[in-house]
Amino acid sequence: MASILDEYEDSLHRSVSVQQSRASVGIPHSGYVNARLEKETPIFNKQRIDFTPPEKINSLVVSSNQLCMSLGKDTLLRIDLGKPDEPNQVELGRKDEAKVYKMFLDHTGSHLLIALNTSECLYLNRSVQKVRALSRWKGHLIESVGWNKFLGSETNTGPILVGTSQGQIYEAEISVSEGSLFSTNPDQYFRQVYTLEEESGPAPVCCLEIERVIEGKFFIIATTRKRLFQFVGKIPEGTEQQGFSSIFATHADHLPSFREFPANLGFSEIAFYTPKLRSNPRSFAWMMGNGVLYGTLDYSRPDSILSDERVWVYPPDIDVTVNKPISIVLTQFHFLLLLSDQVKAVCTLNGQVVFQDLFLEKFGSLTRMIKDPTVQQIWIHTEKVVFRYHVQRESRDVWKMYMNMNKFDLAKEYCKDRPECLDIVLAKEAEHCFQNKRYLDSAKCYALTQNYFEEIALKFIEAKQEEALMEFLIKKLSNLKPSEKTQTTLLTTWLTELYLNWLGILQGDLSQRNLYLDTREKFRTFLSSPKNKDCLFNNRASIYELLASHGDTEHMVYFAVIMQDYERVVAHHCQHDEYDEALNVLSRHRDEKLFYKFSPVLIQHIPKKVVDAWISMGSRLDARNLIPALVNYSQSASTQQINEAIRYMEFCVYQLEETQQAIHNYLLSLYALCRPDSLLSYLEQAGTNPNRIHYDLKYALRLCAEHGHHRACVHVYKVMELYEEAVDLALQVDVDLAKSCADLPEDDEELRKKLWLKIARHVVQEEKDVKKAMACLSSCALLKIEDVLPFFPDFVTIDHFKEAICNSLEDYNKHIEELKREMEEATQSAKRIREDIQEMRNKYGSVEPQEKCAVCDFPLLNRPFYLFLCGHMFHYDCLLQVVFPNLPAYKQAKLQDLQKKLAATSQPSKSHHRPKDADTISLGKGQQSREQIKADIDDIVAAECVYCGELMIRSIDKPFIDPQKYEEEMQSWL
Repeated sequence: MASILDEYEDSLHRSVSVQQSRASVGIPHSGYVNARLEKETPIFNKQRIDFTPPEKINSLVVSSNQLCMSLGKDTLLRIDLGKPDEPNQVELGRKDEAKVYKMFLDHTGSHLLIALNTSECLYLNRSVQKVRALSRWKGHLIESVGWNKFLGSETNTGPILVGTSQGQIYEAEISVSEGSLFSTNPDQYFRQVYTLEEESGPAPVCCLEIERVIEGKFFIIATTRKRLFQFVGKIPEGTEQQGFSSIFATHADHLPSFREFPANLGFSEIAFYTPKLRSNPRSFAWMMGNGVLYGTLDYSRPDSILSDERVWVYPPDIDVTVNKPISIVLTQFHFLLLLSDQVKAVCTLNGQVVFQDLFLEKFGSLTRMIKDPTVQQIWIHTEKVVFRYHVQRESRDVWKMYMNMNKFDLAKEYCKDRPECLDIVLAKEAEHCFQNKRYLDSAKCYALTQNYFEEIALKFIEAKQEEALMEFLIKKLSNLKPSEKTQTTLLTTWLTELYLNWLGILQGDLSQRNLYLDTREKFRTFLSSPKNKDCLFNNRASIYELLASHGDTEHMVYFAVIMQDYERVVAHHCQHDEYDEALNVLSRHRDEKLFYKFSPVLIQHIPKKVVDAWISMGSRLDARNLIPALVNYSQSASTQQINEAIRYMEFCVYQLEETQQAIHNYLLSLYALCRPDSLLSYLEQAGTNPNRIHYDLKYALRLCAEHGHHRACVHVYKVMELYEEAVDLALQVDVDLAKSCADLPEDDEELRKKLWLKIARHVVQEEKDVKKAMACLSSCALLKIEDVLPFFPDFVTIDHFKEAICNSLEDYNKHIEELKREMEEATQSAKRIREDIQEMRNKYGSVEPQEKCAVCDFPLLNRPFYLFLCGHMFHYDCLLQVVFPNLPAYKQAKLQDLQKKLAATSQPSKSHHRPKDADTISLGKGQQSREQIKADIDDIVAAECVYCGELMIRSIDKPFIDPQKYEEEMQSWL
């Protein structure tokens, strides 16, 4: 029995497939030309198992990759399909003529029930080798078993249901004791809970299925030859181990819900489709006499979970009187019928046969077809051969069926990863919606297809469905790539035109007000869409033209704001006298250039608000660029309005501290025009230092003179240091003002005297006030009575000047006495100086032979030396060496020059033929020059003692070691 379950393709079998056509399909008007929808791979791919049984196969069951088959009379073969080369053979140990009637394998592949035709039942656990008889089951021919998928384990089945040929339903439990081989009976109990009947009495229980849903609710499905029963009930949480008696007890007095069909095959079989392991079945297929009852399972329903039921009659070539269906298997979209010589697959969506597989006579009659629910494989066997079907991509053509059924959402769901099929579905859905006048839905679908854009657009235009056309264009636009700029521009412009047309139509119809508002909102959303922003910006000129051609100024402004074209927005508001709105736009976006451009217009109408906006902008605005607007405004405005201009200029000067001359000059002009008092205070606040004044002095002088502001002119004259002009002008205003001007040239007494004489002349000649003239004399010490007397007329009596003349004479006397005292002091000082000189000539110092130089510590008398009054003595060269580095640069240069000259005078004359007289004269002059040079050198070198003089004091912060020689000195110490 080597190479069991090695798979190979049977070269002798013939398979006739009638699957739905998957030929090349060309999609009209699409981008998928001649796209092949699917490869020609069958959905149900049959493989024969390379296995020749030693005896005929009586029965075969598969679950959880565990295969069990009954061979001959007494042999049981178990195979783990994960390890097909390690089969396990078990002997039933029966000596009588009993044969295997049916076998039942639970969902885990652990518990195997073997029903014998002698109304006995055997049990075999996957973990043991010995078959045990179930004594309590004896006397019942087992037709079906309902496994407990919720409490069952590898050693215990949990409560299960068992159906017999007499219509009884029993509840039982089988348990294997761990650590020993059936030390006790495996069947824990076996009790009857219900009996199924048809109109003629009890009927065999063909199938049993147990399902549990939320909140402890259980559904039990049981079938006979003609009826399908449903039992519904709740088992409290924690009591599931007590079994299902309580559910059946509720139906003791009345029949449960059931479906019945008149015809029967003598038996029936039900199959379920479970999409995922450990989940509830989703659909069912019940094979009975009239055909196959197919439907879905809806667990939310209270009594019956069967939903969307339909009966698919058997194909016409199946004659149930001659060749009855034997078994049924359900997949996601098909149910497979097993006949004695073939297998047919019927689509559950349309009832069409999509697959038919005929078997050769040499294999014998087909016996049974089962499906392994865990791996979704289908097994078929005869008495000699075993086949297996693989289900491959069952849903590949489901989309087409759903599409033909107009179930487009489901169709799209099953071809979402196949764009060529999805395009067909969308086109079909779009056409279906169009035919049913669901134009908006049709437009949305058409926009997702690859159909020709022009054809679809014309289709909506001919149907006069502008709204649907707009929807189509919007969806098409949203699907375009960023690189498709031409198409984007076309669609954007067209949509704008359509929106404007539609808004124009709705605007005049009051009954369509809500639709108008909704459309307007959609249009604004379209204009402000970030995806359309670049396209709209690049083509804004065209959009502006469209908006203008429709006279839609509202959306023109809205579009301009989106495009940040605030200049157009402000201009629009100004044209419509909406100056506040214009200023709001400027203030909100704070664009300096726009302020400069529109301020001349706005300040004419809302000056205060405009100035407030300027002030809020602060230093971001250059006030020089706003001066033209203010000048134009101030020329035609009233004094009250000019105050706004002054307010802004004052803000610039005092808050922003602007120094631009143009700003200060303009503020001066405004002050001169409207606020003379503020003019003088501004000038005084600016100060009198010309270098710190920001206005033009000449301009200010001319401005003040033109408007007759004399005090301001006097101030400007003072700043310009034109004191004579200041005094002349001040005398026209106020004598005290002139006096304050006359005292300003403090360093020029002659000018001060001249200015005060001007004041005195004015007081005497113009005001003819002698007392005030005398007051001038007391105010200025430079003026004397004799300076003022020429200004008085001849007839003035001396009484007016008596006091002044006396005071003047007294001053002269005091001055003479002071001069005498100073002369005497000078004479005494000269006498003391002569005495000091005479004393210095006689002063001397003595030097001992052993005295040493304070610098080099060598004997002092060996070389020329200096002796200071402090007692320090230095060699000439040593003193020079210490003093020279500390001399200023110019003295160092002078000293070097003197040394060169001294060296030159000490060289002997090279002329040997010079007359004696000349030599003597030259020597005399040279000796005198040499003495002078030495004296100059002494003045520099020996001006003071280096240890006691200022040189030592100045060197107090000088490092002991020269920083440039620090490294060298440090290395020498190491």
